[in-house]
Amino acid sequence: MTSNPEKASGPAGAQPWHMSLAARLRAYFFAGILITAPVSITVYLAWLFISTIDREVKALLPAAYWPEQFLPVGVPGIGVVAALVGLTLIGMFTAGFVGRFVTRLFDALLARMPVVRGVYSALKQILETVLAKKSQAFREVVLIEYPRAGLHTIAFVTGQAASQVGEALGKGEILSVFVPTTPNPTSGFLLFLPRSEVITLPMTVDDGLKYIVSTGIVLPGK
Repeated sequence: MTSNPEKASGPAGAQPWHMSLAARLRAYFFAGILITAPVSITVYLAWLFISTIDREVKALLPAAYWPEQFLPVGVPGIGVVAALVGLTLIGMFTAGFVGRFVTRLFDALLARMPVVRGVYSALKQILETVLAKKSQAFREVVLIEYPRAGLHTIAFVTGQAASQVGEALGKGEILSVFVPTTPNPTSGFLLFLPRSEVITLPMTVDDGLKYIVSTGIVLPGK
């Protein structure tokens, strides 16, 4: 009894074609996600930021000054523009003699409040460091052995450790190193390490942050 070639090329023979089509469709689907997800998330976050600022600024204004009173339709971003103008005017005011006097008076008042003064002082120093024209809040990307011997993690040097820390450790130059968490680098741990235990990596701070946020998917320089 001879086999029928047509039967051999029936459903079983057609299976590879169906698998190839499914693989192509799956590849197209993930390609669509790869293209649209970053754009969609960026647009959503921008819209969320703008709408939040608009809502908060609108709540500070009397109803008679709401944009809807002068415009036929609501225009997103009016609150952001108003906030930028307001912050610029505040900066101009504090740059003058009267503004500096008011700022010093406000600082002295907060310095007398036991709990508030610590939070206010820390936040002010952080903002002054980050917003400085020549800020180097994260000076370099490094590799350190953490959380145990044999394991390494990416960290950022934030500067020299306080003199009290260096004297207590007595190991020469001590660095303040920030170890961020992934994928949210806004939280992490502050470590103090001798310079000899820190390996400098040939990458920019931006590349280091992208590498951490992407959990190692986006390679430096990409």
